[in-house]
Amino acid sequence: MPPGQTESTGRVSCALISVYDKTGVVEFCRELQALGIALLSTGGTAATLAEHGIAVQEVGDYTGFPEIMGGRVKTLHPRIHGGLLGRAGTDEQAMQQHGIRPIGLLAVNLYPFEQVAARPDAELDEIIENIDVGGPCMLRAAAKNHARVGVATEPADYPRVLQELHANDGCLGHELRTTLARKAFACTAQYDGAVSNFLHALSADDDGFPDVYSMQFHKHSSLRYGENPHQSAALYCPRGPQSGTVCGARLVQGKALSYNNLADLDAAWKCVGDFTVPACAIVKHYNPCGVATDDNIVAAYEQAHRTDPVAAFGGVLAFNRRLDAALAAAIMERQFVEAIIAPSVSPEATTRFADKPDLRVMELGASVPEATRQLDMRRINGGLLLQDEDHAVAPPTALQPAGQHKLTAMQYDDLMFAWRVARHVRSNAIVLARAGSTIGIGAGQMSRIDSVRIAIMKAADAELDVDGAVLASDAFFPFADSVERAAEVGIRAIIQPGGSKRDPEVIAAADRHDIAMVFTGIRHFRH
Repeated sequence: MPPGQTESTGRVSCALISVYDKTGVVEFCRELQALGIALLSTGGTAATLAEHGIAVQEVGDYTGFPEIMGGRVKTLHPRIHGGLLGRAGTDEQAMQQHGIRPIGLLAVNLYPFEQVAARPDAELDEIIENIDVGGPCMLRAAAKNHARVGVATEPADYPRVLQELHANDGCLGHELRTTLARKAFACTAQYDGAVSNFLHALSADDDGFPDVYSMQFHKHSSLRYGENPHQSAALYCPRGPQSGTVCGARLVQGKALSYNNLADLDAAWKCVGDFTVPACAIVKHYNPCGVATDDNIVAAYEQAHRTDPVAAFGGVLAFNRRLDAALAAAIMERQFVEAIIAPSVSPEATTRFADKPDLRVMELGASVPEATRQLDMRRINGGLLLQDEDHAVAPPTALQPAGQHKLTAMQYDDLMFAWRVARHVRSNAIVLARAGSTIGIGAGQMSRIDSVRIAIMKAADAELDVDGAVLASDAFFPFADSVERAAEVGIRAIIQPGGSKRDPEVIAAADRHDIAMVFTGIRHFRH
């Protein structure tokens, strides 16, 4: 097609290809060429296409202006952007006057800024050089003019573009052009947000949070409804692999997951991820109702279930070991369960669940959640609260003895277990434990003494002996009443943050009742 001629029929006659990720680009361009579409391209991409015998015109030859500054400037030219932005029925005269060829299809993917910036060995100069300028400019131009131009932002777009070109005599329909334009703007928004976050982090305030925070999530799936049937809901995930997370898990059994399933599975998986030994967590309404560790994963499940078999009904289970046939059989014998998550699931276990289509089983492909820094987010009216996730667990050297009684080795192990569990329980949180298993949990109460009472009541309901057990509290005791109540049932050791102005009264109560107590100096509020 001569320069300046418009694509009034909608048929694509010229495509501009400039890609960093060259996956599938040769095959894509070979198909375009077979359709009679002329190809423009930039240095590296043009060389790749030419090596495979595909006729291509370099952008510098077309614009009459060579690539300069090591490729920093190559597509920022009126003949390129005029070809992308020129409107059919409006701009033909200007395009004819300046020899601008209409470009009906653009394929661009961007320099891998996020991947380079995430590398520990990446130097600042290398990171800056991977900020793409020309690519986002072309994507935005093509997407803005999607009434005439189609834009592909990744290799996954190529098959659909080719299918439509073949089916419609070289034309791209309005629906596809609009879909691709939305995707292109989302792509540039994410890219710019990643660059912005990086540059802000270089000069972040002492609190480590940038002045502007950008993040983009991609729709993974629609959900049947939200927390309640009258609420709509969907699951969104960051782009890229989500190894070791609920978002990255594979559904191997059962119907689609609900909003509440996902929230509870995430809470349960985070809880068992705190342990290196075999562990099970049973979660109900975002709270653990039973957690246990044991050398045998089936025994860990049985002990976790024994904590509160009533609350476990209809709960969500997480394991940090393989879900095999023996474990599946133990679960089916004891309870109705909504969903299960584990690093892997044996075929025999799936067979056991085959007649339970409502039971969802998730396979993670990882033994523990990935230990990456993540921000915890909570939406409030008019804003967003951000904080680091609570990963703090008091090391042994940080524990401060409080009072005159020393811990036994068994008490120490049980206290550290209970303290890890308390981090996952809604405040006010009280955890009673013995021998690597919870025996009572009090959660989400407005006063700490009520959580103590509930934990003791739960143990009594399950006919579990509290005498000689230990207690973990997610925050300090404001009064000695919780210690007095714990002493009545035989608690013999307590772990808590300390820091109350009434610490002396609390310690004195522990001493009177022969209770060993340690302070962590760390609080685990979970609202």
